[in-house]
Amino acid sequence: MSKYPLVRTKRGNERALRKVEDDAVDVLRPASSAHPFVSFRYSYTEMSVQGGKAHVKSRNARFEDGKLTSEAFEGELDRNLYDRAVSDAQRYFADQTALFLKSLSLFLPFSRKHTPDRD
Repeated sequence: MSKYPLVRTKRGNERALRKVEDDAVDVLRPASSAHPFVSFRYSYTEMSVQGGKAHVKSRNARFEDGKLTSEAFEGELDRNLYDRAVSDAQRYFADQTALFLKSLSLFLPFSRKHTPDRD
């Protein structure tokens, strides 16, 4: 098997390559990495249970240094790992919510310890 997937066919009306003047073509250089004009990252991961099996799907895309890169995969996951990931996510959410509510509680009047005025 050839390492090239396409085979060149010989025809009578083939066009020859022509040489282009260097002045005629503007080559776009990638923007400097120190000050990129546009860059982004996108990530998506989904974990679900169907029929007693845990499934995971993930997609990532990024545009950096003038290059667009995209990755995706799907697979099955051990059910114990899925249960642990869900438990960790719930614990993280609860901890972050508690921290947020604690910061708001400082503005409530009954949160400060009231000491009687001394004469």
